[in-house]
Amino acid sequence: MSIHTPPADWFKAPHGAERLWIGLALAWCMVMFVAMPYWHFYGKQNSTGEGYRVEPREFSERVAKFVETNQVGEIQGIPVVEPAPGGDAYLRAQMWAWYPILKLRKGQTYRVHISSIDLQHGFSLQPLNMNFQILPGYDHVLTLTPTSTGEFSIVCNEFCGVGHHLMTGRILVEE
Repeated sequence: MSIHTPPADWFKAPHGAERLWIGLALAWCMVMFVAMPYWHFYGKQNSTGEGYRVEPREFSERVAKFVETNQVGEIQGIPVVEPAPGGDAYLRAQMWAWYPILKLRKGQTYRVHISSIDLQHGFSLQPLNMNFQILPGYDHVLTLTPTSTGEFSIVCNEFCGVGHHLMTGRILVEE
């Protein structure tokens, strides 16, 4: 038989350096237990956002209408869209692209609707390190108020197939 009963004295209590490492790990767990909720509520780093059920086809139609009514330009064949300050913006994830490019104004607040029309994607706004999981069938609404100007990259951080490395997008923020 391949399973054997361990000897009666198999367990040895931690001692020496092993006790030190267990103590350090426990202390670090306690620090993170306090720090994570603190940064969520007071760090202004994570947006809790809102989420609604939506059919992927319906969301794609919303994005098309948004692009049609708000397009201000084009970069490499991808429309650049500028929503009204305080308004809604739409961003679609689809293998292997983010669509469209958003152009926002510094200091203005926007409700950015994000959804996938095919499979799970990850929304990572760089260099701010904002990360969200984007699922098909859900309209994720993030309230954003840009505080600095520049070009911000959107990266898919959830493996979505052979073209995953190409799935990048942009948000442009101007004065």
